[in-house]
Amino acid sequence: MTFEDLEFEIDEFTGESSHHIFKNHYGVSVIRGPYTYGGKQGLYELAVIYMAPNAEYSDLVYDTPVTNNVEGYLTPEDVTRLMKRVSKLPSRKKIKT
Repeated sequence: MTFEDLEFEIDEFTGESSHHIFKNHYGVSVIRGPYTYGGKQGLYELAVIYMAPNAEYSDLVYDTPVTNNVEGYLTPEDVTRLMKRVSKLPSRKKIKT
């Protein structure tokens, strides 16, 4: 899975967004818009998300080895690099709150 595989939804006010959940139940939320880190420069912002098995919604997570925050000012290549790292995270049974 790479940046090019993401399908973006466009909102005229907030910009574009996409997400993908991997087999390990972790995923990425990728956005770009006027209020995102790097959006005004045409760059992307990525957050790591987690979707528990059988869950209806995902949650942002800030406790992975990939990042403990939102990553901004990303090129498509940066997004692909982070996506690969997220896809290799070990599954977890419970989400920390």
